[in-house]
Amino acid sequence: MKLFFSIILLVVTVDQLTKKLAITFLRDGVQSITIIPDLFFLTYAENKGVAFGLEFAPPMVLLLLTGLITAIVLFYVIWSKNRTALFLVPFALITGGGIGNMIDRVTLGRVVDFIYFDLYHGHVFGTYLSLWPIFNIADSAITIGACMLIIFHNKVFPDGTPELKNDVC
Repeated sequence: MKLFFSIILLVVTVDQLTKKLAITFLRDGVQSITIIPDLFFLTYAENKGVAFGLEFAPPMVLLLLTGLITAIVLFYVIWSKNRTALFLVPFALITGGGIGNMIDRVTLGRVVDFIYFDLYHGHVFGTYLSLWPIFNIADSAITIGACMLIIFHNKVFPDGTPELKNDVC
């Protein structure tokens, strides 16, 4: 469990530190810094919604929903007897990311985003389109944790049933 809580603390700390830097240098400064021309930028944005800026509920509902999901994941891991790194790491990333974004919702009323990969930008059917949204460290941690759960699902959640053997000659 030490690994689990250490990763949560690391994700929340790095997330909040980078968001403070984004506020200081991007929002109150240059707005955008080019890292790799035409591809990777640090660009300040605020998100009142959830993933990809979707706003499907009032801010208080989103805060309560985020808190509920984070608490369920936290209690599930504590209740579970599985203490393997492959089980703890993805759930720690998801929990840490949830807490990081929840801190923003409580303190700012919105989530600070600043990482922007401009994979495509242009016009489609006369409407400007940017393929990928601006995101943050917490979003990255949640996404990486979820991908780990999908990729390693059979190892993280072994079903415990013995393998069936086919004795057909």
